[in-house]
Amino acid sequence: MANQMDRREMMARTMGAVMAGLGLTGSLASGQGKGADGKKRPNILWLIGEDFGCHLGCYGTKEVWSPNLDKLAAEGVRYNRFYTTAPVCSPSRSAFMTGMYQTTIGVHNHRSHRDDGYALPDGVCVFTDILRRDGYYTANVREFPKEVGFRGTGKTDWNFTYQGKPFDTASWTDLKDHQPFYAQVNFSETHRTFRAPPKADPAKVDLPPYYPDHPVARKDWAAYLDSASELDRKIGLVLKQLEADGLADDTIVVFFGDNGEAHVRGKQFCYETGLHVPMIIRWAKNFPVPEHFKPGSADDRLLMSIDLSATTLDVAGSKLPDKMEGRPFLGPRAVDRQYVYGARDRCDETVFRIRTACDKRYRYIRNFLNDRPLLQPNKYKERQYPVWNLLKELNAQGKLKPEQAALCAPSRAAEELYDLQADPHETRNLASDPAHADTLKRMRKALEEWIEQTNDQGRALESEDVARNEGRTRAAKPKADKKNKKKKE
Repeated sequence: MANQMDRREMMARTMGAVMAGLGLTGSLASGQGKGADGKKRPNILWLIGEDFGCHLGCYGTKEVWSPNLDKLAAEGVRYNRFYTTAPVCSPSRSAFMTGMYQTTIGVHNHRSHRDDGYALPDGVCVFTDILRRDGYYTANVREFPKEVGFRGTGKTDWNFTYQGKPFDTASWTDLKDHQPFYAQVNFSETHRTFRAPPKADPAKVDLPPYYPDHPVARKDWAAYLDSASELDRKIGLVLKQLEADGLADDTIVVFFGDNGEAHVRGKQFCYETGLHVPMIIRWAKNFPVPEHFKPGSADDRLLMSIDLSATTLDVAGSKLPDKMEGRPFLGPRAVDRQYVYGARDRCDETVFRIRTACDKRYRYIRNFLNDRPLLQPNKYKERQYPVWNLLKELNAQGKLKPEQAALCAPSRAAEELYDLQADPHETRNLASDPAHADTLKRMRKALEEWIEQTNDQGRALESEDVARNEGRTRAAKPKADKKNKKKKE
């Protein structure tokens, strides 16, 4: 027994030394559900939808059926200004799993660094490693009990080669006996191709004004909302299983989207529709509610996905790494942001460099390659987005309204500025309006300072040859590699 105790103490000291060396000191678990200080820790469950904007009943959307997420919002907090740092999955996921801007750590190009051994910079890791060192069991759930009736995707989609094992299990049934746990479940329903049972009436959906009021556009939008309804159904099954397993009262539940909606001016672009996603948090009943959290309310603070990473660590009792750029938004260490930022670089074979800053009222966008059209050739969108091709056809026929025809222009403005209060669809560019010159100057300065302070790696573009090769490789790999057959673009 003495030898066993000596070994345990030695292991604890060794782990503590490793954590201290990495700046990851926190509370090692000393018992079921408890940290080294003897306090019980909450379980944390992330439910992640793909390519999803704020299109739920609780956000005011019509023709969508979302009773489970609406209930979650009624019991928790609905966040109205939550943004990802990239408008496409792999850089966005690389960012929120490390708490770092993708542009800071060199993982900003979509589906890059998959085969070249690129590692994260020193002092940066996926936050599940920190949770594990602090006594959490970690899961990326694919396998559920048969009562649930489906599998999680298990998606990671990171733009780096990760050394080690970021998750302990893929099985839901392991969670009950391994508390406290952090688990995530990934859902693909709102990623194209949409396959959900039809419910929404295309004639009743609300189309954004920059899309033509055309049967093709209405049918496509209705299919997207149907996918949101199916996403809600599956989330309801997961929440039901959480209750059945007796875990709900000890578990903080977080739902959010990995990037904006899969529509022409949404995903892959730095407008609200590419970066603004839903987030709902329901607190665990057996744990005290923290500062800045009021169940049953809506929160209008500016938040970023890397802040969710930092908040998750803080809630778990972990010390944030010194380099982490995300900041907690709950509890005594909560930080308010004046601006949130976003970036888009190469996606598939299509090269852009777009940066944006947003405050509570205005969005500023800088298009560094503004000689290239928004509808720059992209095989993925040409295959998957019917409105992408429809816009080109109707524009050639002269049948588009000005705000629709703008998407088909041969080039883009170098700078864009939108008043989100007066123009929530971002159709009136105010960058050349003298009445907004001071706002333009302030927002431009905020973005330039962010680019410098975060050491934006996107200032050096990939070569066109590399970009074309990356695009071909990522498009072909799912067909060639059976193991990755179900991965999406």
